[in-house]
Amino acid sequence: MKISTHSILNANQAVANIAYKTNEVFPIYPITPASEMSELVEQWCSEKKQNSFGNIPSVFQMQSEAGVAGSMHGALQTGALSTTFTASQGLLLMLPNMYKIAGELTPNVIHVATRSIATHALSVFGDHSDIMVVRQSGYAMLGSASVQEAQDFALIAQAATLESRIPFIHFFDGFRTSHEINKIETIQDETIQFMMDQKDIETHRNRALNPNHPVIRGTSQNADVFFQSREATNPVYDMCPDIVQKHMDTFASLTGREYKLFDYVGDLNAEHIIISMASSTETIEDTITYLNKNGEKLGLIKVRLFRPFSTKHLVKALPKSTKSIAVLDRTKEPGSTGEPLYLDIVQSISEAFQNNKIMAFPKIVGGRYGLSSKEFTPSMVQAIFNNIKQEFHFKVREFEWINYFIKLSVKI
Repeated sequence: MKISTHSILNANQAVANIAYKTNEVFPIYPITPASEMSELVEQWCSEKKQNSFGNIPSVFQMQSEAGVAGSMHGALQTGALSTTFTASQGLLLMLPNMYKIAGELTPNVIHVATRSIATHALSVFGDHSDIMVVRQSGYAMLGSASVQEAQDFALIAQAATLESRIPFIHFFDGFRTSHEINKIETIQDETIQFMMDQKDIETHRNRALNPNHPVIRGTSQNADVFFQSREATNPVYDMCPDIVQKHMDTFASLTGREYKLFDYVGDLNAEHIIISMASSTETIEDTITYLNKNGEKLGLIKVRLFRPFSTKHLVKALPKSTKSIAVLDRTKEPGSTGEPLYLDIVQSISEAFQNNKIMAFPKIVGGRYGLSSKEFTPSMVQAIFNNIKQEFHFKVREFEWINYFIKLSVKI
C-alpha cells in the first residue's frame, strides 16, 4: 500500500525541495520567476537542513549566472551533485558552460521557470523562448505541465541524468506554473532514495578529476578527430528516451502517478489532434474532454521529453485515425519556416511515413500561442480545432473534384 501525504505548494517550492534533497552544491543567482527556488535552498542551508544523503548542501551566490555555470561545472568535475535555478537571459549566460558540461557527458539538472527573452521589450512573464535557445547545447529537456508534475519530474530528471550521463533542463512555465499554488501529493524520502540509484551516483563520483588518478579532459582538437569524437555521443543520446521512460515507469510503481514521454489523452479514434507541451496542455485537455462529450473525436499529445526527441515514442502515442494535427509552440523564431516543436513533429511524422510506421500522412499545421504569458483559453483551443478541420475538409473536397473529373474523362 502506497502511503501519500499532501501539501499546498507552488512549483518553485516543490522543485526546490526535490533539488535540495538530491544535490550537494548550489551556486545560485536570483532571476524572476525562478528566484524563490534559490531563496529556499539558501534558507534551508542556513537552517542546517540535511539532504537525502545526510549532508548539509553548500549554497553560495555568485555575481552572475555566468559565474553560476562555471562554479557548477567545476563542482561536477569534482564528483559532486550540483544544480541551479534560472530563467530567460540567466539561462543564456550559462550556455557556454552548458555545451562543455553536455559534451563531457556530465550528469546535472538545471531547473528553469521559463521566461520570455527580452527583445523589443523586457518581460518577466513566461514563454519558451529561453529554453528553445539552448536546445542545441546537448542538454536533455523535460517539461512539466503542473505543480504536481514539476515536483515529480524534478526527481525523474535527477535519476535519468545520473544513468544516461546526459545533463537535463527541467522546465515549467514561469508564473503560470512556478507560482501556481496547488494541493499535491508529496514525494516521500523513501521514494527519493529508491529513485537515486547509488551505483549511478558512485559511478559519477568515480569520474571526478583526481590528482592521484590523472586523466586528460577538455582538450583542444583539430579537424582530424573532432568530427569523430562529436559523433561518438550518438548512441548515448539514442538510449536516453528509453532511460527516461524506464525511470517514469519506476516512479509510477512507487507513487501510482504514471507518465509517458508523449502522453495521449482524448478519443482513441480521434481524427484531429493538438500537440503541445507544458501548462497549455491542461487547458487543451479540459477543452477536449468537454468537446468529446458533445460528439467530437479530438485528442491531445502532451510532449514531456522535448530533447532528445524520440520519433518512436511519438508515433506510438499517435492515433492511427489521425487526419490533421495542430502543433503549438510558445515561442517565436523570426525568419524560420516554423517554430521548433512544429519542425520536429513534421520531420518525425515524415520519417515515420517513409519508413512505413504510419500508413497515412496527416495534415500538419503550426501555430504560436501564449508569448509572455498571453492568455490561452478554451475558446482558442476550439478555434484551433475548427481551423484544422476546415483545412482538412477543403483538401478532401479538392481531392473529390479531381476524382470526379477523372471519372468524367473516362466516360467521354
